Amino acid sequence: MHVHFIQHESFEAPGAYLHWAVKQQHNITFSQVYQQQPLPKEIDSIDLLIILGGPQSPDSTQAEYPYFDAKSEITFIRRCLEAGKAIVGVCLGAQLIGEALSASYEHSPQKEIGVFPIVLTQEGTQDDKIAHFGDTLQVGHWHNDMPGLTHASKILASSAGCPRQIVRYTDLVYGFQCHMEFTPAVVSLLIDSEKDLSLQSQRHQFVQSADEIKDYDYHEMNDKLYKFLDLLASTYLKTLAKK
Repeated sequence: MHVHFIQHESFEAPGAYLHWAVKQQHNITFSQVYQQQPLPKEIDSIDLLIILGGPQSPDSTQAEYPYFDAKSEITFIRRCLEAGKAIVGVCLGAQLIGEALSASYEHSPQKEIGVFPIVLTQEGTQDDKIAHFGDTLQVGHWHNDMPGLTHASKILASSAGCPRQIVRYTDLVYGFQCHMEFTPAVVSLLIDSEKDLSLQSQRHQFVQSADEIKDYDYHEMNDKLYKFLDLLASTYLKTLAKK
């Protein structure tokens, strides 16, 4: 399979998503937009598109982030949706998927930074790609916003601070507001990029200290993510075989 990543910042690294793609020996390409790298002109060879997070929102302007063109990304994602590609959006990426489907993102009720549990909804426990997460699962968070919903989308998991943690848009398209890709290396980059984390942890109920975040063992959430990606890839290949 050909896995293409859209990466918005150096500190919003792919972590366990990249580890999975390497382990599975998939063909891997990147659009590192923070390095001014363009989005692909052709999408035919792409099988799985993974859109990573970032401090931006879908309505961020190029005056704020000269390298981030939200409209172009949304248009590109829409092309991939129409072509039947498998797509996973993480945090900002999930919000951009919603925008590509005409579902506007919204602000989350609470800021979440650190590791907190998500709870699967009834639809989540019945979803064949995430049911193995169990009723609850400790996962990473680093956000203020959440993805929009279409009439056909289903919320598969929520948390105490955010009601839209995992959204299924189609059988091949999932939005993860949460960060199951976190590794010690990834969280170190995020901590270094975050201003006033210590002060935020004192002010916000769902913001942890740098030490709490660094000390967590991320292996379980990574392993659950790997199985999800295996199942998504299998579904995509079966769909492809029917064409």
